[in-house]
Amino acid sequence: MYFRTTYLHSACLAIALLSCAPLGTRPSDEDVERFSTSQHYNVEKKQFENRLPNVMEAMNRRVYSIDSFKAWMDGPEQGRPPGPLPTQQADIEAFSAPDESLKIIWLGHSSFLLNMAGRIILVDPIFSQAASPISLFVRRFQEPPVPLKALPPIDFILISHDHYDHLDMETIEFFVERETRFIVPLGVKNHLTGWGIDVERVTEIDWWETAAFPEVTFIATPAQHFSGRDGIHPNETLWASWVVHSAEHKIYFSGDSGYDQHFRTIGDRYGPFDVVFLDSGQYNERWREVHMLPREAMQAAHDLRATYHFPVHWGMFELALHDWDDPIRRLTQLSDDSSVPLLAPQLGEMVQLPGKLRSEAWWTTVH
Repeated sequence: MYFRTTYLHSACLAIALLSCAPLGTRPSDEDVERFSTSQHYNVEKKQFENRLPNVMEAMNRRVYSIDSFKAWMDGPEQGRPPGPLPTQQADIEAFSAPDESLKIIWLGHSSFLLNMAGRIILVDPIFSQAASPISLFVRRFQEPPVPLKALPPIDFILISHDHYDHLDMETIEFFVERETRFIVPLGVKNHLTGWGIDVERVTEIDWWETAAFPEVTFIATPAQHFSGRDGIHPNETLWASWVVHSAEHKIYFSGDSGYDQHFRTIGDRYGPFDVVFLDSGQYNERWREVHMLPREAMQAAHDLRATYHFPVHWGMFELALHDWDDPIRRLTQLSDDSSVPLLAPQLGEMVQLPGKLRSEAWWTTVH
């Protein structure tokens, strides 16, 4: 993922002079002054930082190497599925019905729908054909299981960071004329307002800050990652994980993150969680600082005191050097020795908690 993201950033350089809208809007001088109060912002560099500020230096040496280039040129044996992934037609009416359960519909990659206390939350949505400013690159495996126009009324859109596979301009523009509120980390607001979203509809917060609304609360929590959309100005916006809770339920979404001590800290402070949605794909030993390996994702689920581990960041885009189904196959094997069971529904399938959960290795049926 890191290598592919870097490659895409290089491609972005070619179109940056054209003021390409998908590149987004950089923070203003006033924003930089506001960010300077954050404990996670380096005023001299004008960049946000991880808990360990230099954590990516060794990784960059591994990524920018001849061996990495050769590995990327060879590619995975089966980076894309050989056939369509099984999909269920989402029952939006049942999903939207108000009750005390927690309802989830996975849309592929890190995009999913939540119904929590009757509030409909859309997380890191990408409905475009490609997770890239250039539609020829990083094309999705297949259409989303729920088209944009078929979505229920969305109360909140939650964004983890500004990479193209998590923040999609075409998707955001669909909501310009709607009343949906956006919950984002510091700096991401400018992208949204640049694409037409009213500033009053955007709540932008730092790690450990809270945005409380009727029935549901959002808490920005740390992640170990990076940001940027143009390849020239890295880390000018913050990346985050998220705690979301109502009176009855609590979930955690890791965003993109390498493994670090923040998972245990979050688990101790806010756990246990009904479900944790963890970055569980697009990994490689070369860039493990920014994406967890399967065994690390399983450990994170334990650290967070999770009831269920819902793997995300897989199943819709080819962004790494592993086969498309490698994450779920490895996680399934690891879960046999884990006290935290996996939730791995088909695209479009509604999961309801509490409720009877199906257990089907649907990825083995793809031919």
